[in-house]
Amino acid sequence: MSESIAGSAPDPSPKPSPESSPSIDLRGVPCPLSFVRAKLRLEKVPPGQMVELWLDAGEAIEQVPNSLAIEGHKIHSLVERDRYYALTVERV
Repeated sequence: MSESIAGSAPDPSPKPSPESSPSIDLRGVPCPLSFVRAKLRLEKVPPGQMVELWLDAGEAIEQVPNSLAIEGHKIHSLVERDRYYALTVERV
């Protein structure tokens, strides 16, 4: 049995989970080109959309998250995977 709270309504625009988010593989792409490609990809999705970026260790993982945050995007997670990192970003 489910109860509803008076006056509350479901969020009409739920945010997709990272599993259903578009992803872009930037492994092997040097900085600053990895940042530029990430920024261009985020410009193609609607505000609130999550995008998963796959980045190499080193300069890309050190620079891209900070640069995207400076641009105003929200960093949700950074997960180390097998030989790369998955950065989940929300376009703001």
